[in-house]
Amino acid sequence: MVKSAYIHIPFCKSKCHYCSFVSFADMRLKTEYLQALNSEIYMAYQEEIMDTLYIGGGTPSVLQVEEIESIIKNFNVNPNTEITMEINPDDADYGYLRGLYDIGINRLSFGCQTFNDDILKIINRRHNAGQVIDSVKMAQDAGFKNISLDFIYGLPNQTPDMFYNDLKLAVLLGVTHISLYGLTIEPDCYFYKNTSLTPDDDMQADMYIGACELLLPSGFEHYEISNFSLKGYNSRHNLNYWNNKEYYGFGVAAHGYVNGIRYGNKVDLEEYIENPYDHNEEKFVTEAEKLEETIFLGFRKMAGIDVEKINCDYDIDFEEKYGDVIKKYKEINLITDTAKGYALTHAGALVSNTILAEFIE
Repeated sequence: MVKSAYIHIPFCKSKCHYCSFVSFADMRLKTEYLQALNSEIYMAYQEEIMDTLYIGGGTPSVLQVEEIESIIKNFNVNPNTEITMEINPDDADYGYLRGLYDIGINRLSFGCQTFNDDILKIINRRHNAGQVIDSVKMAQDAGFKNISLDFIYGLPNQTPDMFYNDLKLAVLLGVTHISLYGLTIEPDCYFYKNTSLTPDDDMQADMYIGACELLLPSGFEHYEISNFSLKGYNSRHNLNYWNNKEYYGFGVAAHGYVNGIRYGNKVDLEEYIENPYDHNEEKFVTEAEKLEETIFLGFRKMAGIDVEKINCDYDIDFEEKYGDVIKKYKEINLITDTAKGYALTHAGALVSNTILAEFIE
């Protein structure tokens, strides 16, 4: 049974220079888009009680509170449903945040990226550091206890000490969750087309290890490669992905996984509005592929994989099938033993794609 849903809001006031997501700065089609989105949900959603809803983008906070509420009302939720909304600090005031709280949003994810105002300008963020600080405090005053901040490391002109100072300030603000992403330059983003900027992989690796060393003594659990939280504040929505559970994906360019089929929606805004029911792509996931995905996604969790459960679910002998790969990476301290199986070390997390590729046939 599907218990989670991702809802994509593709509109932004402006495009960040590192962004390659499907988003649009022109909001003239907003009303038509929301009508199509609600129609898609009405047609596909099977009335399950949701464990998590995640409203992402784009910039969902360009919508009015009433527009967000109209989306949530499509779903069966209860007080235990984790309802997350991504929000830009420049969109936040107390009235807006309190309005979100009153309609049932109970988790906010702020796109901070850095507290350095000079770097924020370089990457074309609309907010400044002061707005992030004020937004977090207003959200706390409005009643939110579950607040996440996103950061990017390896940004132009960013030193390790700048990054660590960002994290220290986040801890002082009392947020409950922190996500860290190394800068990547994708072909569809501004930086790819307009600069010769290349992230420094060695510096990014050092910054990642430094972040782990800083956050863990501050009470944060490193529960997934890119994510840290205080006790009890793991993102349940993201854990649904990493546990390889099914989920709905609603909206333009959204991806979902329902009834054993992974699907992607249309990426053209006008095409989606014209017909939000047909998927752009669909693929039935075979048992062999499910096994590979369970291992690949499971290793993203710092708790790692449960070998006994994998053996039971897929009728295999994990040690026989993957013993050579495990041995290879244990010998160089990139994989370690756990009570239930195996996990990546912090060093292993830095080269996770290389390691995990060896579990895919």
